[in-house]
Amino acid sequence: MYSLIRPALFRLEPERAHALTLDWLSRMAPAANRLYGARIPSLPTTVMGLTLPNPVGLAAGLDKDAAHIDGLGALGFGFVEVGTVTPEPQPGNDRPRLFRLPEQRALLNRFGFNNAGAEALAANLARARFGGIVGVNIGKNKATPAERAVADYTSALAAVYDRAHYVTLNVSSPNTAGLRDWQGADALDGLLTAVVAERNRWADMRGRYVPLALKIAPDLDEAGVDAIVARLRHHRIDGVIATNTTTARDALPPAWREQAGGVSGRPVRAASNRVIAALKARLGDDIPIIGVGGIMSGADAAAKIAAGACAVQLYTGLIYRGPALVREAVSALRAQRDSALAASQNADR
Repeated sequence: MYSLIRPALFRLEPERAHALTLDWLSRMAPAANRLYGARIPSLPTTVMGLTLPNPVGLAAGLDKDAAHIDGLGALGFGFVEVGTVTPEPQPGNDRPRLFRLPEQRALLNRFGFNNAGAEALAANLARARFGGIVGVNIGKNKATPAERAVADYTSALAAVYDRAHYVTLNVSSPNTAGLRDWQGADALDGLLTAVVAERNRWADMRGRYVPLALKIAPDLDEAGVDAIVARLRHHRIDGVIATNTTTARDALPPAWREQAGGVSGRPVRAASNRVIAALKARLGDDIPIIGVGGIMSGADAAAKIAAGACAVQLYTGLIYRGPALVREAVSALRAQRDSALAASQNADR
């Protein structure tokens, strides 16, 4: 079905097509579940102590305000991550700010955390009927000075704590000035110290522990990965999401190389897999890795798992391939797991 309507959607301005598609999904959630969600194979997976029906999730960015989570959840995702949300509402960057690059199977976006604020997102989650695992991705407001940025993260965490199964700290979007500076050792230490303390405070008050994940960039070098791994371990962060969009432009046509924003889709796939493998080599099985970036097929999802991820997330692939990609990815990961199990059993004989 998606292959029939995609040409019409791609004739529309990307952000308008995005909004229309989400609105349609919200209205047609029961039908979407019959067409897609009900056909997803079972593949139970535990990540950060959370039991997922399958390890294929929706990445943050598609539903920034959790306004369409019922429709998106009906597509059969094992978990859904909403946001990025900031403490206060903000309009984001000027339009146009979302661009398709079909030949590269890519998107370029410079949204700038446009969202209705953490309280609005929490209210949307309270009204939602979706009963699956929900992660909330949080960030800082654009107008917040660096010296007050940590307070933005702790404030956003407090606002969404009761509605989130896990919370992701976004320190890797290229579309908020200075945000990636928080991946540096000293800055990250200060941020994680404050956020972990706030999470623990809420866990004590609510009697409910919410895992924390850190979302990192694909453009990190080995030293950058080393620094992040040290902080993940020191602060006992529950998971790491690798990766966000890239600022690299090598894979883009010359006309696009000067455009501001982050690139997702096929051009980020190799860099994402490289960071996942580097994390796995350092973390082993101690901290789970969720792989995201350039998954355009079931084989791409399996490559993320082979690199060291224990679950994956989709975004750009969903735009180009449609909801059928969810089932294809789950089926590929199920076949991969069955193959690994058979090989292990044969080795034990």
